[in-house]
Amino acid sequence: MTGKLPFEALSVETLARRLGTNAALCAKIGRDTTQWKVREVGDGNLNLVFIVEGAGGAAVVKQALPYVRLVGDSWPLPLKRSFFEYHALTRQEARAPGSVPAIYHFDEGQALIIMEYLAPPHVILRHALIDGRQLANIARDIGLFMARTLFRGSDLSMVPKDRKADLALFADNIELCDITENLVFSDPYFDAKMNRHTPQLDGVVAELRADRDLKVEAQRLKHIFAANAETLLHGDLHSGSIMVTDQETRMIDPEFAFYGPMAFDVGMLLANFWMSFFSQRGHEEKGKRDAMRAYLLGVTAETWAVFRAEFSHLWRTERTGMLYQKSLFEDQGDRLGAEQALDHVLHQIWTDLLGFAGIEVHRRILGLAHNADFETIADEELRASCEARALKFGRHIAVNRRQIHSIDEVNTLAALIEQESSI
Repeated sequence: MTGKLPFEALSVETLARRLGTNAALCAKIGRDTTQWKVREVGDGNLNLVFIVEGAGGAAVVKQALPYVRLVGDSWPLPLKRSFFEYHALTRQEARAPGSVPAIYHFDEGQALIIMEYLAPPHVILRHALIDGRQLANIARDIGLFMARTLFRGSDLSMVPKDRKADLALFADNIELCDITENLVFSDPYFDAKMNRHTPQLDGVVAELRADRDLKVEAQRLKHIFAANAETLLHGDLHSGSIMVTDQETRMIDPEFAFYGPMAFDVGMLLANFWMSFFSQRGHEEKGKRDAMRAYLLGVTAETWAVFRAEFSHLWRTERTGMLYQKSLFEDQGDRLGAEQALDHVLHQIWTDLLGFAGIEVHRRILGLAHNADFETIADEELRASCEARALKFGRHIAVNRRQIHSIDEVNTLAALIEQESSI
């Protein structure tokens, strides 16, 4: 199989025939295709994902489709997104070793990546949180991943010519950026065609769409997203893009990767922990979730603390790029000046991540792509009650982000809103 062949979507029935001579896949799982077992497991919005097992092991084959799988061929998308995912994964592995699946093969023409199979007991983090699992390592692992990839992919660390070449490469990920720019920042705030929400939220939705302060803030954040090319982002870092065991955490699916503001990945990720927090009362059929709620707030606090500590460590030890050069500070004996600059950078990340988090909460409840935290709550009244609390929280942190100074303040707000008797 070569990239010169016309693109053809794989299927369970055709995969062994078409990839049976692929050296990388055969080396991993065995050459006898009669022993291959293929199953399609993609449950995302965009792609085909196959697990292929053979006598020698297993691998994942991920293939892009020329349209949005969630919607169908009425919404075309370029196959090139697999190119960006491949390049993002290679950079993430270099900058945060061991944090992403290993890559065995990439075929640009067929828009497919053959990669490491994260076998059970690996599960999607979102599913683990819905089940009420309290994983000890996720805050540390995700905090380190974000700090290392965001710092090392920026002008704080990279050689300027390499960073600019990389910026030019990822700037072509136009269509997926367009999805984010519209589905995240604009569509939730008007009656966009593909929006949907729990019917009991009609009144809340009307209030949000009439909220001038919120809409202005959402567009200011969209402006930051579109204009502030600080670093290479994962671009879609949520609890559905993370695989976990009790000991290990791996990030997957960075096909939305592009150069944008550091705060975006951090805000998107923390928003998903806060949404999980607000969804917990909808998953109490097997018992109270008070301990799980406390755990989730602890995870948000620890993730931010780990991110800050590691980012600060890298600032002091790996700041070799064109920004805040040591020649201006440490080399002149001015360590306090370097620390002042660090405080400024971290404060800007903090302020903006709150905004991105608030907007992410809204789009996951009001837009096209919802998440299972709320969607798996069968009782619509209960689901709407959980979602309404989350929407109120999201609005507050987005609009008032400049007046919020600590993660403890945010978590206290979340706890107060969650305890309100009615929304």
